[in-house]
Amino acid sequence: MEREVLLQMTDICKEFPGVKALDHVSLTLKKGTVHALMGENGAGKSTLMKCLFGIYGKDSGSIVLEGKEVNFKSSREALDNGVAMVHQELNQALKRNVMDNIWLGRYPKMGGIMVNEHKMFEDTTRVFEELGISVDPKRIMSTMPVSQRQMVEIAKAVSYNSKVIVFDEPTSSLTEEEVEHLFKIINMLRDRGCGIIYISHKMAEILRIADEVTVMRDGTWVATEPAESLTTDQIIKLMVGRELTNQFPPKTNKPGEVALEVENLTAMYSLLKGVSFQARKGEIVGLAGLDGSGRTETLENIFGIATRKDGVIKLDGRVIQNRNARESIKNGFAMLTEERRATGIFSILNIQENTVISSLKKHKKAGLYLSDKSMEKDTAWSVDAMKIKTPSQKTKIRSLSGGNQQKVILGRWLLTEPEVLMLDEPTRGIDVGAKYEIYQLIIDLANKGKVVLMVSSEMPELLGVCDRILVMSGGRLAGEVDAKNTTQEEIMSLAAKYV
Repeated sequence: MEREVLLQMTDICKEFPGVKALDHVSLTLKKGTVHALMGENGAGKSTLMKCLFGIYGKDSGSIVLEGKEVNFKSSREALDNGVAMVHQELNQALKRNVMDNIWLGRYPKMGGIMVNEHKMFEDTTRVFEELGISVDPKRIMSTMPVSQRQMVEIAKAVSYNSKVIVFDEPTSSLTEEEVEHLFKIINMLRDRGCGIIYISHKMAEILRIADEVTVMRDGTWVATEPAESLTTDQIIKLMVGRELTNQFPPKTNKPGEVALEVENLTAMYSLLKGVSFQARKGEIVGLAGLDGSGRTETLENIFGIATRKDGVIKLDGRVIQNRNARESIKNGFAMLTEERRATGIFSILNIQENTVISSLKKHKKAGLYLSDKSMEKDTAWSVDAMKIKTPSQKTKIRSLSGGNQQKVILGRWLLTEPEVLMLDEPTRGIDVGAKYEIYQLIIDLANKGKVVLMVSSEMPELLGVCDRILVMSGGRLAGEVDAKNTTQEEIMSLAAKYV
């Protein structure tokens, strides 16, 4: 049975200074279907959706919703007309509670003046029960892990009773269990007749959840096909315009003598307790575990951006304090954080400024001023090595796609030439071709005798890139495994040890 067309976007064009982001792109969404939107970082996926959602104004083309042409001037107008979007980068009021975030701008009122807190609590509870989400509506957002905040954002979109919901990389912060839960919610919405646009780089998810797949490349439409007729290899070829035979580069690094020693690492304000391990020069060590297991907290405590209660850190046999980020950088440590928008990028600065900000000392001339030539040279290296898509070094970083922002931050840390590079979800929101390039950079760094610690929620990534994997559970180190001789089942078993 041919389904009714819910949304028709035709010949959408959008230009930014120096770059044509969208060039006559079309997309058709049918009622009660999941339509996957795929492409490399910078392909134009999020830009197309922002044109639909009223964040950007399109330069030309038409958008028809339920037979009526629309041109939303703001996200509020889009929401009021039944179009909701769950953004890849969460933009929430972190000091407010959950229900404030869900009903912000549309609080239920008593007598037209006072906010009806009781009704707001009841309405939030009803939405959460309907979606099977167990979060306290009165909990402050900043006290929650990213994955729970993502589920709150999904509940907010559903609370508008939307006809069209856009999910932009919704599972990038979710555990496998939470992904399953999200898919149940999506299937429920599809059964209600909602149209879902689903942006993701995860092939297995797309082939499992989608009815149709549209692929974009460099701001243009490439193909739209039924999901059941596509394979992972075919999607990759459409995305990157070439065959990608190997998911991971060959492992050429050879771990040497012990470089980093962590003894009895215990956090002041989190469940992290008694974590001890060693890492060798030229070794890539993965940290696996369920969400909230202490993976991120381990890196944050080593880097000094979380308060340590106890523990000793040694680098090359020397005890170091790492009391804050500045001291850690000075001691040869670097850390790529999980939330690039909140703790990674300086959104009002340009690409060059974001790239060199952690290595300004090396660009000083006569100890008085910064050398433009030196900064341009290092930024050019980073743009080239990371294959960052940008019109120029002076482009504001906030105008780049999420994946390209991630590459800028990684380039920033590589330029500090760290002895220990700590990566928290380094390929989050990054396309398959760019992932390969980042894996190669990590292996190249290990080849130079550096230590790499890498947190990832993607098990194949840990198995494909790491030499050894530390498995966290309930804030403790549950065990360690050799990446060559372990299985996903063994890692998951250890991850559940102290839960």
